[in-house]
Amino acid sequence: MKTILQIESLTKRIGKAHVLNGIDCQISEGEIVSLIGPSGSGKSTFLRCLNGLERPDSGRILLHGEDIFAVPERLPYVRTRIGMVFQEINIFPHLSVIDNVMLGPLRILGTPFDQAKAEATRLLRMVGLGELLNAMPANLSGGQKQRVEIARCLAMAPEVILFDEATSALDPTMKSEVLSVIRELAKQGRTMVIVTHELKFARDISTRVLCMDHGRIVEEGTPDQIFDHPRQALTQVFVNNLRSLVFNIDTPDYDLYKLNAEIEWFCQRNTLGRRYVSLELIVEEMLTKMMPFSGPIHICIRCQEMSREVTIDMEQERFSGQIVGREGTDEISLMLLQGLCDAIEEEQRGTSRVVRLNVRSE
Repeated sequence: MKTILQIESLTKRIGKAHVLNGIDCQISEGEIVSLIGPSGSGKSTFLRCLNGLERPDSGRILLHGEDIFAVPERLPYVRTRIGMVFQEINIFPHLSVIDNVMLGPLRILGTPFDQAKAEATRLLRMVGLGELLNAMPANLSGGQKQRVEIARCLAMAPEVILFDEATSALDPTMKSEVLSVIRELAKQGRTMVIVTHELKFARDISTRVLCMDHGRIVEEGTPDQIFDHPRQALTQVFVNNLRSLVFNIDTPDYDLYKLNAEIEWFCQRNTLGRRYVSLELIVEEMLTKMMPFSGPIHICIRCQEMSREVTIDMEQERFSGQIVGREGTDEISLMLLQGLCDAIEEEQRGTSRVVRLNVRSE
């Protein structure tokens, strides 16, 4: 495959922080490279350097063998070849959908008006917005706005498209809309570099995965290698942490809203759709009816990456009451839980009660 981008010994400091610490890699034509890693590992800064929005302190980024920073006046051209879709939505609120998409080709590329309009129309239809060409951004959902961003990026005909957590600010339904568009771009053979916390999506779509930590690429390989057989301990910990949610309750005045928000985020990053509603109901029912606070409660929710099976383990210390299914159980709550779960297993461990619930799939 022909190399489009070659990155050599890239470093970048922001204040005292060494954000990029010697990045070496290459991006070839037709590749879909996913960047994963903990927050603060340098992923977004790396993308911004590739696009010329951030200048590295040392090292080189070569586009077809030419250093993109060698001639500062050429950076606007570089950004037409390396497009970027950001986490924040930045379409112009005073312009219609089609005018947003046409603006770059008209102003920067000098594309004739009729040609720019025809191409913008084609791209907006491709991302599912053919009926909203003349709509104003204020009338669009978050997912629709992000699809306008993608169409606007594509209108510049870039060789490489960078996605910087383009779905992180969206709810599950809107997220699905945007991920579907990215999947379509993958089928078209587009070259893409994608920062994402959505491991199933990264596994499905990527040709290669890079795991970053502390400004370095600590491991790279195929999706199967990274997600099933990671060699580095840092990669193993990161992948396992994304597939699980741990929440400890040490007081009866715990923050249920915070717990529900963490459950929603867990479902989003594991592409579990609206299953977070079921998870919230199960956990809330357990805490309010089956496990009223009498001692610390430990909650661990896990998602199996391949099977998509979700389990909830809840352990309550210093428990001395009845267990599920025995006399004294709230029958209505039990019926609700049985409707949401394929299985409920429980055991007494000394003075602790442990319940495992296998959540029913959609």
